[in-house]
Amino acid sequence: MFSFFKNLQRNYSLSKLKNENFKFLFEPNTSDEYVVFDTETTGLNPKEDDILSIGAVKIKNNKILTSETFEVFIKNTQKISSKSIEIHQIRPCDLENAKEMQEAIESFLYFIGSRPLVGYYLEFDVSMINKYLIPMLGIKLPNKMIEVSELYYDKEIAFIPQGNIDLRFDTILKKYNLPNMGAHNSVNDAVMTGMIFLKLTQGK
Repeated sequence: MFSFFKNLQRNYSLSKLKNENFKFLFEPNTSDEYVVFDTETTGLNPKEDDILSIGAVKIKNNKILTSETFEVFIKNTQKISSKSIEIHQIRPCDLENAKEMQEAIESFLYFIGSRPLVGYYLEFDVSMINKYLIPMLGIKLPNKMIEVSELYYDKEIAFIPQGNIDLRFDTILKKYNLPNMGAHNSVNDAVMTGMIFLKLTQGK
């Protein structure tokens, strides 16, 4: 029954697609790959804030394919606050040769294809992409979504029933003795999230 409704939803979304060049987003994923992605933004409100950069990396056969990373910087009309710059280190001068939003989103779509998407608090990043994707193509991202904080919670709650699970990114890295790559940018965050994903899923 669940798969029936998923197919119904998929077909409905496909019928809304404005550009048939992107029908590949709805094709079955036969690559046995995942894409981990992250965005850096001007703030945390998808309705008001803009994307400054998108970073992504592919995973295949339990390996992070660091040779197949994706990074794009995006022009925006908003002023970047000093607080925002402290977090992601993206300054206005870093965006002088950035891409227009539509070109950036399209290149991201070609990179991800129909692969499942993995992220840390992925709902926010997907909301930021959908903000531009809906007016561009008439659809939301149709890819399967995998949230690593949910995977971590499900694993930890078995050992700490009714306990408080610390879902902070740094806490999860320390829990699995994973390296903190320091510089807070979209590609580094995607790679670190990929490492967490592999720790949580290997052996299943």
